[in-house]
Order: sequence, then C-alpha cells, then structure tokens
Amino acid sequence: MESLVDGSPRTIRGVDSPVGALAFGCWRFTHDDVDHARSVLETALDAGMNMVDTADVYGLDWGGSGFGANEALLGRVLRRAPQLRDRIVLATKGGVAPPVPYDSSPAGLRAACEGSLRRLGVETVDLYQVHRPDLLAHPALVAETLLALRTEGKIRAIGVSNHTASQHVALESHLDEPLATSQPEFSLAELSPLRDGVLDHCMAGGTQPMAWSPLAGGRLATGDGAASTVVTTLDRLAEREGVSRADVAIAFVLAHPAHPIAVLGTQRPERLGAAPAALTVHLDRTDVYELIVASDGEPLP
Repeated sequence: MESLVDGSPRTIRGVDSPVGALAFGCWRFTHDDVDHARSVLETALDAGMNMVDTADVYGLDWGGSGFGANEALLGRVLRRAPQLRDRIVLATKGGVAPPVPYDSSPAGLRAACEGSLRRLGVETVDLYQVHRPDLLAHPALVAETLLALRTEGKIRAIGVSNHTASQHVALESHLDEPLATSQPEFSLAELSPLRDGVLDHCMAGGTQPMAWSPLAGGRLATGDGAASTVVTTLDRLAEREGVSRADVAIAFVLAHPAHPIAVLGTQRPERLGAAPAALTVHLDRTDVYELIVASDGEPLP
C-alpha cells in the first residue's frame, strides 16, 4: 500500500519560499555560546529545516535567562552570520505576556511584534502567530492589528498557535483571507487535533498546520512516560522500517492528510542531522490506525 507519509515541501500562504516538512523549534534554544547556537542552527538548515519557529516568551523556562532571550540569541546569530537569513523562513509568536498572562489587545500585540523585531534584528518576520488566544480580546481588534502590521511590512503571513477551531474561525472572519498557519500540539501522546476540528478547519481553508511537540517533549523517543502500547507499536514499526522510534513518531504526524509540518525542539546536532530519516518511513493506513488505537488504549468504534 502507498505510504501516507508526506515529506514534500509545504507552501504557506503569504510566504514566498516553500518550507520543509520538518521545522526547527527554538523553545530550547537557550545556549549562551553564539558560535554553538550558530552551529545548531546551521545543522538544522542543512537537514532541510528552513522554517525556524520561535516566540518572544521563549527563554522564561528550559534554562533560559528570561523573556525574549531565545529571540535575542537568534538575533545575535543572524548578526554574526547575516547570510543565514536568506536560508530561513522566520516565524515568531506573541501575545503571551506574563504575568497577565495573555494580551492580544492592539497595544499589547503591536508591542509584542515590534519587540520581537528588535530582538531578532530584522525589519520583517515571514510568519507572525498569535501564541495563545487572549479570551478578553475581540477577534476584530486582533485582526485589525495583525493586518496593520502586515501593511506596514513588519510581518508577511498571519497565523495562530494553540487556538481551537472556533477561535480560528472567529479571527479568520475578520481577516481578508484564511489564516496561513495553525500550530496545535499534535503527537501520538496528544491526538486532540484529529478530533476537535483544528486539522479539519485547516484542510477546509488551506491553512498549513504546524505540529508542536511531535515527540511529546521527547517521551516518544525515549519511551519514558509514554504509554507502553504506543512504545511497543512504535518499536515494531521502527524495526520493520530500519529507523528509530522517534522517526516513526514524527512520520505519524506527517501522515495526516492536512500535511502538517513537524516542529522539532531538539538542540542536539546529531538528532537534527538524523531527523530527515522520518521522511523515508512508510506508513500505510493500517499502520497509522494501529498507532491511533495504541494511543487511545482501546479499539476504534
């Protein structure tokens, strides 16, 4: 049977360059050494991860030095090696504003975006995403702010992260076109987007999904804290395919018909370099449903 895994480049509405099926996530990009950070970034780019996904709040945890730290580090790398900017589809997120915790008011979202631009040392980001929904911000005002930022040349494409399907629809109703991206958590440890309408809405409007934590924070790679049924099924398929358990878990995400991008958070060069093996995994419909059943822990109806 034909493999469902799609490793081909993706097209994001409003972004000129196609992007790889794997992206480099910067949540753990908390290195102090700029040369080391550059090496990690170049390894990801060489492995085909030309989308680099960060956020202004990255740096508050995972050993970071505070709000904005990871964007600032990426900015230092780009200042040291400006030629890398041409290889990158640069994405960042805003709207998480501790201790509020969320602020997508016109002033808050504009300040967040302009702060990101300063830290990154760029005039424009290719993709700007509302990181989490501000329950107190009317979507018409959020849309108005994002469209103004786009008109001013500060952002090219507009997306959301951690939004429900209905929140996605509400914001989209005030835009001039469907959202470019939607970034849910999606993995064999988190199947909600399969059933809560997020991926369905992406397919309805041509929005590109970006799956964060496709390895469930590494649990699906190590097996620690993962369901034993999932680990057993992953290991069987990995042995058959001659790849790692992590490769099969990533391939599962790439097998969905919405053609998600898997955003990988590892900072280990050897893992980044090996990640494209996931694109070679053959998973047919039987394999994918077996993995879903293993994750659910019970047969499908």
